[in-house]
Amino acid sequence: MELFFFLFFGFLAVIVAALELSKSSKDRINTSSAFNAFKNNYLIVYSLMMAGDWLQGPYVYYLYSTYGFGKGDIGHLFIAGFGSSMLFGTVVGSLADKQGRRRASVTYCITYILSCLTKHSSQYKVLMLGRILGGIATSLLNSSFESWLVAEHNKRGFEQQWLSVTFSKAIFFGNGLVAILSGLFGNLLVDTLGLGPVAPFDAASCFLAIGMAIILSSWSENYGDPSENKDLLTQFRGAAVAIASDEKIALLGAIQSLFEGSMYTFVFLWTPALSPNDEEIPHGFIFATFMLGSMLGSSFASRLMARSSIRVESYMQIVFAVSSVSLLLPIITSFLVPPSNVKSESMSFAGCILVVGFCTFEACVGIFWPSLMKMRSLYIPEESRSTIMNFFRIPLNIFVCVVLYNVDAFPITIMFGMCSIFLFVAALLQRRLMVIADSQKPTKPQDWTALDRDTEAEPLNVD
Repeated sequence: MELFFFLFFGFLAVIVAALELSKSSKDRINTSSAFNAFKNNYLIVYSLMMAGDWLQGPYVYYLYSTYGFGKGDIGHLFIAGFGSSMLFGTVVGSLADKQGRRRASVTYCITYILSCLTKHSSQYKVLMLGRILGGIATSLLNSSFESWLVAEHNKRGFEQQWLSVTFSKAIFFGNGLVAILSGLFGNLLVDTLGLGPVAPFDAASCFLAIGMAIILSSWSENYGDPSENKDLLTQFRGAAVAIASDEKIALLGAIQSLFEGSMYTFVFLWTPALSPNDEEIPHGFIFATFMLGSMLGSSFASRLMARSSIRVESYMQIVFAVSSVSLLLPIITSFLVPPSNVKSESMSFAGCILVVGFCTFEACVGIFWPSLMKMRSLYIPEESRSTIMNFFRIPLNIFVCVVLYNVDAFPITIMFGMCSIFLFVAALLQRRLMVIADSQKPTKPQDWTALDRDTEAEPLNVD
């Protein structure tokens, strides 16, 4: 089966390269040199931030196990991270709107570096503190950087459509190429150089420090609503009112929670799905293959968003439907290929089919992120952007904590079936979002908003 992995990895790599190299003028957006400099600066910072995050992911569980902790204790540590993101994330998001997104981005770097440093201790309380700090950092990563980008983009007077370029490139590099390179670099540090499972966390701290230095030296500050008379409770109330009064925002939050909840559940389930009897599988190589699938999706998303005739609200219905079907494969294969309790030497044929299906899901993830960022830039009000974005993560974190707490209570097929249903519901909600957006579209050209100009204008082509 090793030949299958090499062939499939090469197949995906060729497709990604072909998609990027074959882009025509219709697939690109003509931008200015000032915007390109701004975009490249953000991409460098975002890639460094994601490198700091991706380096840690594959080794968190392994590090805890080397310290002698069992599955239950490690599960509690993971729950602490998601719980911290839920409890403190909204607070730090509101502080980002009020105190500044640049400052919040620097706070992310400092908090995550401190979290990395706690990994040098084998004491459970210290590791728990590290997970809490990591949860706070995750909330900042998922809100403050995007909020800073959108506000700074608008402040500099760049075209609204150009945001699509930055979003798609950020996912292509930060969630694709950087993830692959981080996995390989972590493997070099731990296995090849024998520096131990803490080494990736130290390397992550270095990347975060470099990114923080670039932020401090080149980013200007921007705010949501810096009013002195607004405390955190008032900001929370304002964000809740915005969500309750605008169905588009509420739908967007529900869609995000359903998809991300399914995605994080998939992260925990793919390993036992591919090795049900603890077969030896190439985890690192499979992870790299998944990331290639994500790069494929983000590359495809950049083509879709470059064409004003194709609306993001429309094609995302198809993306959610395809992702729903892809996570049904474990259930389908369990009926077609009777499961075995005998440990085999390598992955089964059914497992290879699942790899293809899971890569399809990862391609949907690659399309989802830049498309979601695009919709958030259109529908979420600027004055409380970070607060609302972290509000969206509350149901997500509750869902993931419940799944982690009950991960052994249900068969794996039931868990995948639940995720598939959630994704199908997301497709229905996306349909509702498109209907509402269409019904609220002005009919007179002089009344068009920036959103309408973005969706109706002729595409900007390059030579």
